[in-house]
Amino acid sequence: MNHYSMTIAGLPRKLPICRVSDDLYIGAFVIFGDAPLTVACAAALLDKAPDYDYLITAEAKGIPLAHEMAQQHGDEHYFIARKHPKLYMTGVFEADVRSITTDADQKLYLDVSDAELMRGKRILLVDDVISTGESIAAVEALVKKAGGIVCGKMAILAEGDAQDRGDIIYLEKLPLFNADGTVKA
Repeated sequence: MNHYSMTIAGLPRKLPICRVSDDLYIGAFVIFGDAPLTVACAAALLDKAPDYDYLITAEAKGIPLAHEMAQQHGDEHYFIARKHPKLYMTGVFEADVRSITTDADQKLYLDVSDAELMRGKRILLVDDVISTGESIAAVEALVKKAGGIVCGKMAILAEGDAQDRGDIIYLEKLPLFNADGTVKA
């Protein structure tokens, strides 16, 4: 298996290159279980973050990042846009999403009690990787539906066309790849 070597928040990492389709491969970035990287990325993103009241991320890979950012910032609460409604939710808002790493349309859900907390507040959207922007757009739709004010969108890595978006703050660029592991032009 081919790997792509890069430095993220000062730490060297090797990302396995994985097939999405015959002509599209991505560098698989998984923050789960990498505590030093999670801590370093959270600190680096907070250095660039606008003022905010609450963080929100989409389930699941952004959760350790949002948790660590909240802890380092001294936040007592952050939000998670869930992939499925949970029994403890008092009611839900929902938004549609299609991600480059999933093969089907999905929905994201926000508990109405969370929505009440974010109404009128500055909400910072965070994720591990922004590629097509579909996941972050769905989270943004949830925040706006809840009456929150999106004050920024952040990710550790921007992949593909996301690198050219002026509305995303990120740490590093992650290229797309050809089947042979070379960077797509």
